[in-house]
Amino acid sequence: MNDFLDLQAITLSYETSEGFRPVVDQLSLQVPQGEIGCLLGASGCGKTTVLRAIAGFEPLREGQILLNGRVLSAISQQVPPEHRQVGMMFQDYALFPHLTVEKNVGFGLRKWDKGERQARVLEMLELVDLARLAQRYPHELSGGQQQRVALARALAPKPSLLLLDEPFSNLDVDTRERLAFEVRDILKSAGITAILVTHNQAEAFAIADRIGVMQAGKIIQWDTPYSLHHRPVNDFVADFIRREAIMAQRAQAFLRGEQIES
Repeated sequence: MNDFLDLQAITLSYETSEGFRPVVDQLSLQVPQGEIGCLLGASGCGKTTVLRAIAGFEPLREGQILLNGRVLSAISQQVPPEHRQVGMMFQDYALFPHLTVEKNVGFGLRKWDKGERQARVLEMLELVDLARLAQRYPHELSGGQQQRVALARALAPKPSLLLLDEPFSNLDVDTRERLAFEVRDILKSAGITAILVTHNQAEAFAIADRIGVMQAGKIIQWDTPYSLHHRPVNDFVADFIRREAIMAQRAQAFLRGEQIES
């Protein structure tokens, strides 16, 4: 299977009073078409910066980003975000409160023919199982329903790649894991290639085909969920996976009202 998204030794830095401070350092990854990749790591490890670079919001200092063989970012080349065919689903959903579900989903299709736009909106609402709520407003929906509206809106313009920035962070633990599985099913049924950014191992393992555990701007291991669990490349990955698993177990126990051991 050919690599659809290809990040080749990318480096990103922020300018400070003392010069440039690297945030992402010589990072490489490849995602085949139709697969879901995930960048997993603690706050400040650089995962969101990578996502912003793929979207076209951050310039590279080294390396290049290719999508389906087309160079999107390089030192001397930067395709504008609106010309990348890359969709993005934000952490806070960013729904328009004054627009109905139907109009939120169709917002990015304003230049489409009216008939094609209506057909595409209906198709997306059926994909996320919200057609019956088309005339409701965001405040009339649950958090999970709002998340699915945001997903439908991101998919409506037919992006080649979908980026998901901590999309489940505003939801409770039970809803978060359930929706992670739902989103995976939706993306797989639509044949969408996607990159998820999260600090939550349960989300990553529920949705991704391949996961990159990050530390200090580098991917320490880019592998399948099974291999991360059973064949960690070093102590950092092993400890990170174990620690996150323990935290998830404690969160579930808390929700069940069980005594939590220190």
